[in-house]
Amino acid sequence: MSKSILIVDDEPDIIKLISDILSELSFNIIKASTVKEALDFIENRSFDIALLDVSLDETKRDGVFLLKTIKDKLPEIQVIMMSGHANIQIAVDAMKLGAFEFIEKPFSEQRLINFIKRASEILDLKTQNKELKENYFKSYEFIGNSPSIKKIKNSIDKIALTDSRALIIGPSGSGKELLARKIHLNSKRKDNPFIVLNAATINPLNYEIELFGQVKDNLDIFGLLDKANNGTLLIDNVLDLPLEIQGKILRVLTDQKFKRVNGTKIINVDIRLICTSSIDLYDEIQKGNFREDLFHRINVFNFELPPLKRRLSDINLLSDYFIKEYSANLGKKFNIKLDKIYELFYQYDWPGNVRELRNIIERILILGENDTKKILNIVKESFGNLNVNKSQGAMDFNLPLKKAREQWEKVYLSQQLKINDGNISKTSKAVGMERSALHRKLSSLGIKI
Repeated sequence: MSKSILIVDDEPDIIKLISDILSELSFNIIKASTVKEALDFIENRSFDIALLDVSLDETKRDGVFLLKTIKDKLPEIQVIMMSGHANIQIAVDAMKLGAFEFIEKPFSEQRLINFIKRASEILDLKTQNKELKENYFKSYEFIGNSPSIKKIKNSIDKIALTDSRALIIGPSGSGKELLARKIHLNSKRKDNPFIVLNAATINPLNYEIELFGQVKDNLDIFGLLDKANNGTLLIDNVLDLPLEIQGKILRVLTDQKFKRVNGTKIINVDIRLICTSSIDLYDEIQKGNFREDLFHRINVFNFELPPLKRRLSDINLLSDYFIKEYSANLGKKFNIKLDKIYELFYQYDWPGNVRELRNIIERILILGENDTKKILNIVKESFGNLNVNKSQGAMDFNLPLKKAREQWEKVYLSQQLKINDGNISKTSKAVGMERSALHRKLSSLGIKI
């Protein structure tokens, strides 16, 4: 699909010259000779690259004004500024505002073509990166048959059909953003924006501007609420929002409207809000760090993602899934035997959760060379021997045989229960015992279920 280029210049001869040059490169040409015409095209998002003359025949609204407008509303658009009265300061200012390049009139045909081609290549890369991220979240599913994951999977479709707010609690790396995106993709809002605000990474001084946008130099600068309109806004690490901002979010949730910073116009929005936290918000409410009224607003539906160490039965499925995904991406078939590796996986605490498992599988596939010994070394190095529960495999050889046997049975059955998420039926099948016999054995060993 050919790209469209917006050319804005108040000199018809310049527009014709550029149009003739670029039409031979199979670009669609959009022409504007006034700021008003250009603003209409910007509003309709009808172009991919912009070529703007700095000095348009208007007092306060010129090419720089259009550059600001484009970068505020369409930040992915590549903008090339041009001027017949250029100086270094104009060029520097344009680049600071987000211009891709600056070209002086009269310009050489080849120089212009080179700039356009580079802008086109960068646009392609950005589009590819966006698609890769979207496809990543479309492709990765909630893999697992553990009770907690089954419960979540059964709830996604039901909750997605509503516009109700949701709160996702879970440790880092457990899949909170993935779950939020799945809810969005299964909802009627799936064709509209999914916008992420990471509350932990924003400068506290910029929260309001980031969320609500602002009016600056008579120009409306969009915030995340504008961008998420008719879609979904994910506030990641919601606890990191300052209390003042929490109050303003609460007001938006109540009224579905807001004002931009320095603005007087009321902006109406239709947004589904999803929030995440790795910390229990109940405790933070008691400490005064989180508003109780906001908590009740965002906690309409609650999801609790368990750490990987509480769903060890899913490790095999997750590993197989990641292997298939990476094999497809790398275009290479892997014949990896994971039996010995799983033994280590079951003993590990997984502080990084599913994300850590995925990274280790990727490392195995790239560096392991289908060599079991190498793979074992990679895993041990990755774990760093820090979080492997060695006590499970340690034996006291000073014990009498009966006591040693009991110790081994306790370790073995405790691990099997862990692997099977405490499910007695699955554990009895795994160890080859009847349920009643297993119950008695667990009781005699002092193992609580």
